[in-house]
Amino acid sequence: MNVQSQSEIRVFLIDDHSCILWGLERLIESGAPKMKVVGSSSNYTEALKTMEHAVIDVILLDIDLGGENGVDGIPKLLEKSNAKILVLTGVRDKAIHDRAVLAGACGVVEKEAPAETILTAITKVHKGEIWLDRATTGRIFVEFSREGAAQAAHPDRVRIDSLTDREMMIVAATTANAGATAKVIANSLNISEHTLRNHLTSIYDKLNVVNRLELFAFAQKYNVAKKTSSSI
Repeated sequence: MNVQSQSEIRVFLIDDHSCILWGLERLIESGAPKMKVVGSSSNYTEALKTMEHAVIDVILLDIDLGGENGVDGIPKLLEKSNAKILVLTGVRDKAIHDRAVLAGACGVVEKEAPAETILTAITKVHKGEIWLDRATTGRIFVEFSREGAAQAAHPDRVRIDSLTDREMMIVAATTANAGATAKVIANSLNISEHTLRNHLTSIYDKLNVVNRLELFAFAQKYNVAKKTSSSI
């Protein structure tokens, strides 16, 4: 019983349409025992209150919540929970998608996507991967680079110096295969996915990034993958 509950992906739903919530819950529960809905809300205020009593892995968030700005609420959700956020939206404005990712979301999937795509996106985000199409990924990289250029270099240089040789190899492999799955990257390094994720957790902590997307942007900015010394 405990083993099964630990293997489930615990999903929290936020959408202001009750029919959508009902449908998403049926969809996610259909993936049982791999997925389970642990709560749902129609607005941020209710969500923040409900989340206090739930253990959550992934928040499936609609950023069009009527009178509330869904993008602006993402940082509040991240403060309240360690869960990863996947945006599920009917909004087609790519600029809003980009803002959601820059605010902390791990990916965006459109509501008209096939049911299997939505379930796959939840699974990938739960594993620490990014769910974005190539065009969105490119735009986000550019934006990260612009933001990074305005930051002081000295703290980042110290962070880079803290990486071990092994971690530098992992950064190189991860950034060279930005669109690859964790399994593919792990195989290229002849290590297990579990070991790769442990290394990435350490790397994220040292570089003060939260996911592979930010790692890629950081590595591109400072050419980390090719560094053999502390110079930038």
